[in-house]
Amino acid sequence: MAKVLIVDGHSVIHAWPELKAAQARSGLSAREKIKDLLLRYSDNTGVHVVLVFDGSGGKNQSEHVTEGLQVFYSRKGLTADAIIERLVAKYSQEHSIIVATNDGMERMTVTSFGAECISAEKLREVIDCAEQNLQKRLAELRRITS
Repeated sequence: MAKVLIVDGHSVIHAWPELKAAQARSGLSAREKIKDLLLRYSDNTGVHVVLVFDGSGGKNQSEHVTEGLQVFYSRKGLTADAIIERLVAKYSQEHSIIVATNDGMERMTVTSFGAECISAEKLREVIDCAEQNLQKRLAELRRITS
């Protein structure tokens, strides 16, 4: 089963101090920072990442950043939670899905559809661990080729 990580963008932005500070300066800046972090995580691990934000446009919008990272913005009147729930309901039978959110109700809902949930704080740990593993692999490769 392919692994998929679905991230509630605003939940994570508000939970991580560096992203919350970026959000205070510019919402776009915070969204770009989280995209960059998740893209690097996807590149390091091979896990497909779906990042979902509340939007304000006339229709749902999707942006493929790379093969490993897809970004959704909900349309006006629809929440990121609704998109996350639809994705989990549709794909949980064929993919191993983890949802990162601090929204308690969202966690209960997606768990009932078969997804696993982690907090925004746990996501930070997972990303940091993947980065540390990459650095160890790179150090080992440097040692071997020296």
